Amino acid sequence: MHFDVFNGDADGIIALLQLRLAEPKSSNLVTGVKRDIQLLDKIDTSAADTVTVLDISMEKNLAGLEKALFSGAKVFYADHHKSGLIPAHDSLEAHIDLDANTCTALIVDKLLTGRYHTWAITAAYGDNLIAKADELADVAGLSEEQKAKLKELGTLINYNGYGSQLDDLHFHPADLFTALLSYDDPFAVIADQTSPFHLLRAAYQRDMEQALAIDALYHSEKLALFELPDLPSSRRISGVYGNLLANQAPDSAHAVLTENRDGSYTVSLRAPLNNKQGAGDICSQFATGGGRAAAAGINALAKSQLEAFIAAVEAYY
Repeated sequence: MHFDVFNGDADGIIALLQLRLAEPKSSNLVTGVKRDIQLLDKIDTSAADTVTVLDISMEKNLAGLEKALFSGAKVFYADHHKSGLIPAHDSLEAHIDLDANTCTALIVDKLLTGRYHTWAITAAYGDNLIAKADELADVAGLSEEQKAKLKELGTLINYNGYGSQLDDLHFHPADLFTALLSYDDPFAVIADQTSPFHLLRAAYQRDMEQALAIDALYHSEKLALFELPDLPSSRRISGVYGNLLANQAPDSAHAVLTENRDGSYTVSLRAPLNNKQGAGDICSQFATGGGRAAAAGINALAKSQLEAFIAAVEAYY
């Protein structure tokens, strides 16, 4: 039995997409909303099994990884999030790169020697590595129009992954991956009027219009913070909205708060694009927080901790 375990955002989906286009394989797809990252806890393996793990922190999945390795399963692991100490094990093939200007799909792209390079560029756009994606697209000889199309597709795939539960999403990430697997080339997805691209585009525009109508809850030279209401549209748009804000003001950090049903906040934090560090360290100071240097989050921040969060961001930057 083979398991494909992957983050439900653009990077996780497209990293797996490249691998399965290169090596088609029947597998059990294990994924979820973007913030559902302890995915290895959801599988049980035996000595005959193989596992591919993409775009989820090894540190957050260490117990599940060790359990899989102990069972005798062989594990391929590629990621760009905080890894902690990587287990030394003959059955583990780990490709971890913590550079703030890379993502899992770009790691896979190197392993495949650029076989599906335009898909990897799409993932970089979706993961808000705009400068890196532009650089790769320029080297690949893509036009400005083509770059804009890949950026939009990457953003829409990423947008689909945000939500507190699967019901918030337009597509289950496993279903979206399966649909995209029909296309060797991302431009073919855009050209096909029946593809997920067009439904996601219309939904994204509606959700973004609602977010853009909301004024900042807090604003300083170092941080702009926005609170979105407890609605599925808010939970869907929070991450890509944070990316949009970050690109509009690259010298400032940005945080998007989405109110949870229990009264706490889900937090999406973006480090300044011109200083892509610290977001993961800041969010890790809070019980349900974590992430990488450029982008991180907190699953449940009590409202009483909001001032402490603002102070932590202000102190870091």
